[in-house]
Amino acid sequence: MSNGDFEVRSEAFNAILTPGSRVEKVAGGFRFLEGPVWFAEDECLLFCDIFEAQIKRWSPRDGVSTFREESGRSNGNFRDRQGRLVTAGHSGRNVTRTEPDGSLTVLVDRYQGKRLNSPNDIVVKTDGTLWFTDPPYGIKPEQRELPAAYVFRFEPDTGELTPVTGDLAMPNGLCFSPDETLLYVADSSDRHHVKVFDVVDGRRLENGRIFAVVEPGIPDGIRVDTDGRLYSSAADGIHVYSAGGELLGKILVEQSPANCCFGGDGKHTLYITACEALYRVTLASSGAQTP
Repeated sequence: MSNGDFEVRSEAFNAILTPGSRVEKVAGGFRFLEGPVWFAEDECLLFCDIFEAQIKRWSPRDGVSTFREESGRSNGNFRDRQGRLVTAGHSGRNVTRTEPDGSLTVLVDRYQGKRLNSPNDIVVKTDGTLWFTDPPYGIKPEQRELPAAYVFRFEPDTGELTPVTGDLAMPNGLCFSPDETLLYVADSSDRHHVKVFDVVDGRRLENGRIFAVVEPGIPDGIRVDTDGRLYSSAADGIHVYSAGGELLGKILVEQSPANCCFGGDGKHTLYITACEALYRVTLASSGAQTP
């Protein structure tokens, strides 16, 4: 069943909707958007316009402005436990942190002396470790130095960088379950699937298996809500899955989304970066990411 903004596949999908839920375009005219991240204290959203190599800022009060003029075609963004912006640098082939004074610190750009591929998306665990995907999207084949497209775990205090899996063709978006016992990773290849892994001792991944096959299109950015439902970008919108992998329904978007994140009051608003435009929809569910 579809009502224009939503396609309901299961009665359980209605639990995430409010009577006023609707998909709203809030800004447009960009080139290709990615990496949304919410800053509650400033009531604003940061996101990347990859082909313009900029990080943009949007707020209900001020509209759109430019947060960073030259981003190195950065892609994924998250916030660390101190609230600082951490960024997967696509063409920079690095992971950076924005300090309180606005300066950039390169956290990591090599593994065992070899340059990273092109870090794509990033999440921060509650122990402060950074987990990020490193597919070769942003480089030419002859520039590649690593033998695989890894998902990495990075320890900022020690500088330790550890591959946690290398069995995905194009690892892309990733997120933890609310209790951090599971890690979901999108494989943005012809496999069309999101894999889920058990997180062992908070440091290792085991028992990788297919969580969901996403069609049409491929999964890219993913997030979870506090009830463990997973929200995945797809060609026709955001697909919402139960914690068991059942497709509950779709949030339909006129342009193909690349990523999403929760924000707003109580993290009830899902912000969606989709090609040339930014969208939002207010839901009954609440995002699980912190801060």
